[in-house]
Amino acid sequence: MIAILDYEAGNLASVARSFQALAPQVVVTQDPAVVARAERLVFPGVGAARQAMAHLRRLGLDQALQEAWTAGKPILGICLGAQIILAHSAEGDTPCLGLLPGEVRRLNPNARTGEGRLKIPHMGWNQVRVVKDHPVLTGIPMGAEFYFVHSFYPSPASADLVLGVTDYGQEFPSIIGAGNLLATQFHPEKSGRFGLLLLQNFLNWDGTYAE
Repeated sequence: MIAILDYEAGNLASVARSFQALAPQVVVTQDPAVVARAERLVFPGVGAARQAMAHLRRLGLDQALQEAWTAGKPILGICLGAQIILAHSAEGDTPCLGLLPGEVRRLNPNARTGEGRLKIPHMGWNQVRVVKDHPVLTGIPMGAEFYFVHSFYPSPASADLVLGVTDYGQEFPSIIGAGNLLATQFHPEKSGRFGLLLLQNFLNWDGTYAE
């Protein structure tokens, strides 16, 4: 069973539809007991870090995620779920889950290109440059494009945790991971064939990764 965590942070319908097209048993849940029984977890989300963390704690899903991480279950974080797996977010000065060391930073609001100042939030298609091999990234070509909507980005404490990067007036980590956890700042469920390939790879992944 694949459990998609519902902590009232949006974008669940599109994530659920994408996984239901690929796998026979998918459940969207707020129940820590269901999370404990699941074979793998999907941790999506959009919105503000402080509110998301409050909902996770209220529902007991923060502890459920910690236990799944410790147990070695494959976990996929998406968008907000790629941020609050770190220790702290600059968005609202928010303590986060701390599954991986690092912090969430704001995209540079003064970043410019030859065409002028870049808009924040970063919204639309952009290239991802894979910098480390990973089973979930198998078959994804260099410079493949994925769909982004965000104003903040994950900044792990170690470059070893960065698997892919993207440029938007600055280079930022767009795929991070360690052990049984991989997370993307972009939305694979909205990213066409390469997004679906990433989701299928996640379903085939046993949660091990030789870092």
